[in-house]
Amino acid sequence: MVRWRTLGAVVLAGALLAGCGSGAQHESSGRQLTDARGERVTVPDRPARVITLSESSLDGALALGVRPAGATGGRGQSGVSAYLAEQAKGIPLMGALATPSMEKIAAARPDLILTDGTALRDAGVLGKLSAIAPLVYLRASGTDDWRAALRLEAAALGRPDRAGKVLENYANTLAATKRGIAAHAGASVSIVRWRGNTPSVMYAEGPAAEVVRALGLRRPPAQDRKGPGHSVAVSLENVRELDADWIFFGALGDGDPHQASKKALDQAAKAPGFDRLGAVTAGHVVPVDGTAWTSAGGVLACGRIAEDIRTALG
Repeated sequence: MVRWRTLGAVVLAGALLAGCGSGAQHESSGRQLTDARGERVTVPDRPARVITLSESSLDGALALGVRPAGATGGRGQSGVSAYLAEQAKGIPLMGALATPSMEKIAAARPDLILTDGTALRDAGVLGKLSAIAPLVYLRASGTDDWRAALRLEAAALGRPDRAGKVLENYANTLAATKRGIAAHAGASVSIVRWRGNTPSVMYAEGPAAEVVRALGLRRPPAQDRKGPGHSVAVSLENVRELDADWIFFGALGDGDPHQASKKALDQAAKAPGFDRLGAVTAGHVVPVDGTAWTSAGGVLACGRIAEDIRTALG
């Protein structure tokens, strides 16, 4: 839950809010839509200064051809998620993920703010954001359908037809990828996330798992289920639970995400029994960008995951 760090921050934010007025209330014309919280929100016909406060809302905006006026950093990153860094280059940061800066957001004078439950759930924070500009909440959690969130985002941005085209292009990418890896149909795929000194496996509700299924691949039984979260830690004593025909191995770290994953893979290689895993002996362990593979999802993240699979298996 997000908390103000100091009373001074609260006072400063209040002054900024008072200075720019209540953007959500100022919008007397525009379109009304219902967001993922069931809130009726009036949004501009054509928003010009959009702030995205989650990884997936930034992903969606860029996919829809909108360059936000501000965004928050990615999970474990000093900037935006690495897989979005090139497209988002130069977009000002409005704080870290889950801890947006009210001062920076107010100073940016947005006419629309987009976020979701993958980043923000605190009602108090959401209320403060709504006082700055119309706030559209795209989905409650990362397990909710990212496609529906993309359609809602397109509607909020005044580009409802664009969502259909983006999803059509993505479906074509999946179909082409599936054809390209047809020789591996039915192969098992383990999705490993390395955190600290411990591996985790991604469960069935994550976007990476969804892409794997769509491509005609399967998950090991221990990973092909839903859990208390999108991933669960595996003790190094049970490293055999990571095994499959292929292991896609991701980590988070500032800088080059592939280097972070390779460094984590070097750590994993020291675990007893890791070198005896079938995927390891076959040379089927693939370091990947953890910011895409272990994210809350979005069409660009899923496209990157499909591309990585095609590169490895094709």
